[in-house]
Amino acid sequence: MTGTPWFSQVEPAQLVADPDAFKWDAETDLLVVGSGAAGSSAAAEAVEQGLRVTMVDRYSGGGASAASGGVLYAGGGTAVQREAGVEDTPEDMFRYLSLETRGCVSDATLRRFCEQSRHSVDWLVAKGVEFRATVYRGKTSYPNIDYFLYHSDNSLLPASAAVARPAARGHRGAGRLTRKQMLAAVGLGGSIVWPLHDWLRDKGARFMPHTEARQLVVDREGRVIGAKLLELPEGPAREAFLAHQRAAQRLYMLIPPIIPGAQHLLRLAVRRLKKAAAIEATQRVTRFVRARRGVCLAAGGFVFNRKMLAHHAPRYTGGYPLGTPGDDGSGIHLGLSAGGATARMDNVTAWRFINPPKAWALGIVVDRRGKRVCNEMAYGATLGHELAEKHGGEGWLILDRTLVERAWDEIAPGKTLAFQRDLARLNMMFGRRKARTPEALARKVGIDPAGLEATVRQLNEAIAAGRPDEFGKADEDRVPLLSAPFMAIDVGLAAKLFPCPTLTLGGLAVDEDTGLVRRADGSTVAGLYAAGRTAVGVSSGLYVSGLSIADGVFSGRRAGLHAAHGITWSPDRP
Repeated sequence: MTGTPWFSQVEPAQLVADPDAFKWDAETDLLVVGSGAAGSSAAAEAVEQGLRVTMVDRYSGGGASAASGGVLYAGGGTAVQREAGVEDTPEDMFRYLSLETRGCVSDATLRRFCEQSRHSVDWLVAKGVEFRATVYRGKTSYPNIDYFLYHSDNSLLPASAAVARPAARGHRGAGRLTRKQMLAAVGLGGSIVWPLHDWLRDKGARFMPHTEARQLVVDREGRVIGAKLLELPEGPAREAFLAHQRAAQRLYMLIPPIIPGAQHLLRLAVRRLKKAAAIEATQRVTRFVRARRGVCLAAGGFVFNRKMLAHHAPRYTGGYPLGTPGDDGSGIHLGLSAGGATARMDNVTAWRFINPPKAWALGIVVDRRGKRVCNEMAYGATLGHELAEKHGGEGWLILDRTLVERAWDEIAPGKTLAFQRDLARLNMMFGRRKARTPEALARKVGIDPAGLEATVRQLNEAIAAGRPDEFGKADEDRVPLLSAPFMAIDVGLAAKLFPCPTLTLGGLAVDEDTGLVRRADGSTVAGLYAAGRTAVGVSSGLYVSGLSIADGVFSGRRAGLHAAHGITWSPDRP
């Protein structure tokens, strides 16, 4: 922690010379901090291996996993893929993900992840998670509610398909969801997390919601042996706390923050949250829990800790935080307090999705010089990464009249989900600038006129001459920009009418065979595991949809198994 801003209420680890003489309030084998996909998987694997497990959560439970779109990235021939007639192998999955992970984990770990993937789906299904085999075979950021298996990545792009055979690997959870939830695409991750919670409850695991892990407890050898918890017990205080939180959530959801007038509702929501915080500050009780096999930190990332984000990844502060308030970096800080090291803390994914409507992706995205950024058909996190890392977070989508008319047709009622339709409408009605020529459009927007004119001219000439696209865009996805008026939509990270979701990918460095937290010298902290977005994992490179939940399941199970038996996960283990 030396020289690093703390930005946290986490307390330095408490040294206990004689653990047997210390006054513990409770005892367990494995204490899991966080109850999203990673924490729930760690807990379920540990219970399955015979351990007593206590799982705590700062809030009601589920974390960012439950709040997500409910996508699990899985392949190599899952039962769902086979039912849908999708051919896939662990080798194809490995070759493709090698392009996206960019060395964030070793080849051995990535191969183990791919070879184990189909077994993870079987494991989740055995715990009550439901998937369906209706497959969407085209390119989209997120399919309509009738489809539960889709290409949630870049595997369909020509450059990727040249390396590995494409396969639909985005497995959407299908159970416990109402049609209203699916149409809104909010909270769909509960389809994966809640069955794990029910399974854990049935097996006798202890779950403590509204309980914050404030401090780790270590012995004289530096082994983590437990934690100090702050619990808001059941009763009137918790009910009042929940009432304020629910009221704040309703106010947040009434009007999107990008709509004029939303700030008034946001202020009201903040007032309710302050009242909830006041209850916590006065009503929580301290519990010391001993964990004989260790503690697993699975408390999410740090995108909601804006000071911490500005320190580690300032290029992404203009984005919209994706997750829950629990993603405040506390899990990472707990690991640091026990001597752990971090890695890839500057790596953040920015989701700039422009398909659907597909007509938008047929246009071009340019920077302030008027130069194209990348293949516009790429997955949204690829586009967002290019904008943030190479173009100052700025970008504009350029369309002509023909593409705009096509886009309006593609977002007609019933053709897209509500959030996709509404964002497209909002930006084509109020977020766009129009002009009769590319040069005039560039002057209105603040783009270099000569640069944009040259880009559009060269695009049209290349298509007319049959020359390949400079960014590898497939011929069927290329159209000339010819018909006035031309339109520009701000797709930068800080676009006022087009929020760009961001998610942190760095965290605690871990031993990839065990999940134990590593120190800066490469040794491990005994008794301390990390999983999911609290740790560096398979999704800490260039992100694709569902990879964070999949990594949470993988890394959580790895920690649970090692805590129980001190062994590494075998690829062919069911």
